[in-house]
Amino acid sequence: MFELTRLTTAAADFTQRLDQLLAWESVADARVQQVVDTIIADVRCNGDVALCDYTARFDGWTPENAAALELPQSRWTAALAAIPADQRTALETAAARIRAYAEHQRLASWAYTDTDGTLLGQQVTPLDRVGLYVPGGKAAYPSSVLMNAIPAKVAGVAELIMVVPTPNGEVNSLVLAAAAIAGIDRAFAIGGAQAIAALAYGTERVPAVDKIVGPGNSYVATAKRAVFGQVGIDMIAGPSEILIICDGQTNPDWIAMDLFSQAEHDEDAQALLIAWDDNYLDQVAASIERLLPQMERRSIIEPALQRRGGFILARDLDEAISIANHIAAEHLELSVDNPQAVAARIRHAGAIFMGRHTPEALGDYCAGANHVLPTSRTARFSSPLGVYDFQKRSSLIMASPNSAAQLAPIASVLARGEGLTAHAQSAEYRG
Repeated sequence: MFELTRLTTAAADFTQRLDQLLAWESVADARVQQVVDTIIADVRCNGDVALCDYTARFDGWTPENAAALELPQSRWTAALAAIPADQRTALETAAARIRAYAEHQRLASWAYTDTDGTLLGQQVTPLDRVGLYVPGGKAAYPSSVLMNAIPAKVAGVAELIMVVPTPNGEVNSLVLAAAAIAGIDRAFAIGGAQAIAALAYGTERVPAVDKIVGPGNSYVATAKRAVFGQVGIDMIAGPSEILIICDGQTNPDWIAMDLFSQAEHDEDAQALLIAWDDNYLDQVAASIERLLPQMERRSIIEPALQRRGGFILARDLDEAISIANHIAAEHLELSVDNPQAVAARIRHAGAIFMGRHTPEALGDYCAGANHVLPTSRTARFSSPLGVYDFQKRSSLIMASPNSAAQLAPIASVLARGEGLTAHAQSAEYRG
């Protein structure tokens, strides 16, 4: 038997204890950084030879040559044909919903002509080539393939390269089937920091990309941070998180299972519940105690709840909302009456799940909104992955003779004020 951490806003040290519970240093391990730096340097220097060596060392199989690292499209289509009908239907239905949502996110080019005749605007273009990292360690994630690849394709990305670790040479059939459905262009059986290095700098076999997306372990996250600048990245993701605000009227078994749904990701995941009824927190605790022994992934859920899980007793809904905005959770469930009104008061959250019948799990797989979300309180300043992450914006400026004459004196004055006289004269020539 164990008890989750319990915090109450009435305590003088509440904020301090809450921040201690939330604290997470995702890629601060110096040893991990050193290993990643060595791997990146090796891949940059030795290319495919290094990739084959790391595959043998970390994945437990030895490629005959670099060509063996590439997964042919015939394997994806064969996997799609071979999986059970219900799995194929689920993947295709989820993909259609994700694509429909993504279509609403596409940015469009625009322009206008100012009163002096200057054309100003924005030209939107897709990235040329994107790399998608798909985890393959503790679990397989076909949903990550769909969530990362489909928005990229909706944006118009010309080439999408998937990399996936293959322990003992095995690739999950659902991951391959998802690649076929999502429109992946090429795929490679490589993982870890070496895969990130290959995507960032290119090898003889693996083409260099413009941006890398997709989750991974601490080595992958550290590698993504290291190559940022050479390529773009989506985010540095920490452990999965869920925060639930409940008014005490939802079946406590439902809430317990929603907490489990995130805790089962890994031992560092965080699952928090805010309520303003101490008796209800006791009911959820009893549900956790009763249901936990039945969970297949109990060995992961239990330590996650013990280490970073918790109950928060607030005074009322208003205080619960304030706490939620401070936490800025990846996933926020509003298990309350009139959840849309509450959602309107939430400023910081990766995704908001409204109502008693909207578990976070629906968002992970098939609701349609993207499940790649900011973690570790970064929802204060960042957003879910979307089509816009695969598009670039270029500014458009075209001066007419009339507008050049009007703008040149302004530019000249400002340029001379900065001591940049060539700038000034360049403008004056048009004035």
